[in-house]
Amino acid sequence: MLEVRDLGVWLEGRAILDHVSLVVEPGRIVGLLGPNGAGKTTCFRAILGQLPRTSGVVLLEGEDIARLPMHRRARKGIGYLPQESSIFRGLDVSQNIMSVLETRSELNRTARIAILDQLLKELQIARIAHHRGSVLSGGERRRVELARALAADPSYVLLDEPFAGVDPVSVQEIQRLVRFLTEKNIGVLITDHNVRETLKLCDHAYILSRGRVLAEGTPAEIVARDDVRGIYLGEDFTLS
Repeated sequence: MLEVRDLGVWLEGRAILDHVSLVVEPGRIVGLLGPNGAGKTTCFRAILGQLPRTSGVVLLEGEDIARLPMHRRARKGIGYLPQESSIFRGLDVSQNIMSVLETRSELNRTARIAILDQLLKELQIARIAHHRGSVLSGGERRRVELARALAADPSYVLLDEPFAGVDPVSVQEIQRLVRFLTEKNIGVLITDHNVRETLKLCDHAYILSRGRVLAEGTPAEIVARDDVRGIYLGEDFTLS
């Protein structure tokens, strides 16, 4: 289980996160949503180790990892798919994935090639294995980025704006890919401005407002709350 407990982040004398707590269980999809400036990106960065916390703990399978640098958190099982493109444009798809596999010293070359072949097949990108990153479509790029994240063998993956910059058809494809993660018993923490499509994916969601957790619950419970509608969703919002 990935647990954030009473997480606080202060910047320039102001609380950006104020006693935020959340839980992500294996094989579950958890949304972290809220208005612009609510603290979602700050929370992601603090969990990943990109930003120092002022208070609180980050527990991974019961171990406090809040003092560990980002690369050690990644080795312990926290993966990240950023909003910005994270692939190497000058490398082809196979090389992009292999560049991550080569950081895993416990694998020999045969094992790396086997995992590469498996990821190419599972994410349906074998046909573009030798296409350079610079020529990929938005949906193809997202699949390759996800393959790179999986190449690190994570237990949990943080997805930052996975629907950004993709067309409606690709949104459905990405939703299938996120569910594919849970089939591997990987826990997912996701934030995106496409609230409806994100909530459709989630088992549970947290709504941030001004750095605090305003509400949490199932998507249906979230949508039913008047305070969430008032500051974030709008009165006419529906999941359908």
